[in-house]
Amino acid sequence: MIAYLDTNTLIWLAQGSLDGISPKADRLLKQADLLFSPMVLIELEYLYEIKRIKRTARDIQIKVEHDLGVRLCDLPFSTVASAALDEKWTRDPFDRLIVANAKANGFAWLISADEEIARNYQRTVW
Repeated sequence: MIAYLDTNTLIWLAQGSLDGISPKADRLLKQADLLFSPMVLIELEYLYEIKRIKRTARDIQIKVEHDLGVRLCDLPFSTVASAALDEKWTRDPFDRLIVANAKANGFAWLISADEEIARNYQRTVW
C-alpha cells in the first residue's frame, strides 16, 4: 500500500508533530510505503525562501528519507502532468500536482489536513 504526504504533512512529520491526525492516517503512516511528490520538494523550497519554514527543502528531504524512510516519488513527470490536466478544482499548481501524483500512482492515499484537497480527492485522509 502506498500513501503520499502533502507539503504540510511532510513538514509536521519532520518536526515530529502530527497532532490531530486520525487513527486511519496514523495507520497509513505506520504501514504504507510513504512517498512525496517532487512538487512537495519545490513547495518546501519556496516556503523556505519566503521564510515560512526554517529548513531548506534538501534538509527536510534528507531528514525524512534517512530518519523516517519516506521516499521522493520517481514517477515520470509526463505521467503526473497528464493526470494534473484533470484537476480543474484548483489554480494552485502545488495542490494540483500533489493530488495528480497520488492519482497517477494507482489512486494512492494522500495524507493531508487540507480541506480543499479532501473535498476533491476522495482518498485523502487526516
